[in-house]
Amino acid sequence: MPRGFRVLSLRANRGLAGMPLATIAVLALFAAVAVGTTSCTGAAPHDPPPPPPVPLAPGTRPPASGTSVLSGAADVIAADVTTRLFASSPVVVVASQDPTADRAAARQALLAHAPVLLTSVVSAMLRAQVRALDPRDVLAVGIAGNVLAAQLPGLHVVTNPALLPATKAPAPLSHLALLVQPGDSDAGTLAAIATARVAGAHVIVVRGDDPRADPAAIVALSAIRPQQVLAIGSGFGPAGRLASRIAVAQTGVQLPGGGQVLFPAHLLAALYGNPGTPSLGALGQQGLQASIARAKSVAAAYRSLTRARVVPAFEIIATVAQAHPGLDGDYSYESPVASLRPWVRQATAAGLYVILDLQPGRASLLAQAKKYQSLLKLPNVGLALDPEWKLAPGQLPLRQIGSVSITEVNSVVRWLAGLTARYRLPQKLLVLHQFRLSMIRNEHRLDAGYDDLAIVIHMDGQGTPGDKRQTWQTITAAAPAGVFFGWKDFYVKDHPMMGPRQTINRTPRLSMISYE
Repeated sequence: MPRGFRVLSLRANRGLAGMPLATIAVLALFAAVAVGTTSCTGAAPHDPPPPPPVPLAPGTRPPASGTSVLSGAADVIAADVTTRLFASSPVVVVASQDPTADRAAARQALLAHAPVLLTSVVSAMLRAQVRALDPRDVLAVGIAGNVLAAQLPGLHVVTNPALLPATKAPAPLSHLALLVQPGDSDAGTLAAIATARVAGAHVIVVRGDDPRADPAAIVALSAIRPQQVLAIGSGFGPAGRLASRIAVAQTGVQLPGGGQVLFPAHLLAALYGNPGTPSLGALGQQGLQASIARAKSVAAAYRSLTRARVVPAFEIIATVAQAHPGLDGDYSYESPVASLRPWVRQATAAGLYVILDLQPGRASLLAQAKKYQSLLKLPNVGLALDPEWKLAPGQLPLRQIGSVSITEVNSVVRWLAGLTARYRLPQKLLVLHQFRLSMIRNEHRLDAGYDDLAIVIHMDGQGTPGDKRQTWQTITAAAPAGVFFGWKDFYVKDHPMMGPRQTINRTPRLSMISYE
C-alpha cells in the first residue's frame, strides 16, 4: 500500500471514526497525491521572486519669489536654479564647465531625472549644495570619479550612468517658466535648462531682453500663464520691471504688426485730420472705409524702405481748436466719444493704430485726455498733444503759436502710463507735436522713463525741404533722452512735398510719419 494510505489509515484509526467511507477515500486520494509530490521533488516549495525596486523621484518645489532674474558665473546660475527648484534628489549630476561635458550632463540629467551642478574645482560650496539635496548617487561628467568621491565621502559616485538607481520624474512645476535668450550656449544656461526641464518647468526662448517685444514669447506666456518666472541674464532685470512686462505678455494682446512694444520694431504711417472735415487734413477728405484704404496705401509705400514693420495709422483730431470760446469758454471743440468710436473700432479691426490728437485751446490737456479714457483703454489707441494750440489766458487761436509747460505734459505722461499699467496694455504711444523749441517749455525735464509708454517728438513743421530739414535738426538736437522721433508731410503746404524715400532718410531714425 502506498505510504500515504498507511499514514491516512493511522489517522483514521484516531480521528476519522464515524466518517463515511466515500469521504475518507477522497481525502486519502488527495493526501496520497500531496505526499507523493513532496516525495518526488525532495525539495521545499520555491519563494516568489522579490518585487522590482520602486523608482525614486526628486522632490521639487516652486521658487519662493514670483519673478527672479539670475546672473553671474555658470556654476552660480546652475546652483541657483537647482536650489530654487529642488528640495531633494536621489541622483545629482555634477559636471565640469566644459562644452562637451555640459551637453553630456544635460542629456544624462534628463534621463536620470536629476538636477545639474557645475564646478571647475570641488569646493566647500559644491559639497554643501550636493549634501543639501540628500542624494544616494552622484553622476560625475567630465570629472574624475575618484576625485569627486574623495570630496563626497559616504556618497556613491559613478561615472557610468548605467550604475545609477531607477528614478522617475518628479511632480512637475507646470506653473513655472524659465526665460532664456536664443543662442545662449553658456554652461550655466545649459545646466539651468536641463534642471528646469527635469523639474517639469516650461523653457521659453525670448528674443531680446523684453518678452513684450517678442511675438512668439507672448504667445507662449499667454498659453502657460506662469505663476513663477526665472530669467537668465541681467538684461531681463530688474525683477519688478520684468514681472510687469510678463503680466502684459500674459494677456496675449498684440499690437498691429505683432509684439507689445512699439519701437524700434514698428514704423507708423498715419493720415492726420478730423472725420468729416476735409479742411483739417487728409483723414477727413473721404469716408471711413476709404480712409482705411488710403492709410494702408500710404503705409505700403514705405515697406520696401525699412526693416521695421510698417503699420498704417489714423491720427484723429479729437479736440479741435476753435475761433470762438464755446459754451465752456476754452476755445476747443471736444468731439463726443460716440462720434469717434466707429472710426476707432473699424480702424483697429482693420489692423490700424489710432492716435487721438488734442488741440486744447485754454483747456487742461489732462482734463481733455481723461474725457477719452474709454477709448485710450483700448490696446491699439494712443494719444497726441499739440502745444501749438495750447493758449494762455487772453490768447486766441491763430493769433500766436501756443506753448505748454513740461509740468502739464508730465501730468499727462503719468496718467497715461498709469492707465496703461492698470489695464496691462501693450506699450502706448504719446506724441508731442513740435516745430519750435518754445512750444514745450523746459523740455529737458520730460519724464520719458515710463516702460509703459513710447514717447515721440513729432516734427510737424511745413515749408520747403530745406526749411523742414533745418527744423528737424533743431528739434532733434534739443530732444531729451529716451524719446523717438516723427515727421509730418503736408500735401498742400510743403513746397514740394517729399516722397517716401526722401522722408524716411532721416537721422535719428523715424518711428512715425504722418500726412496732413
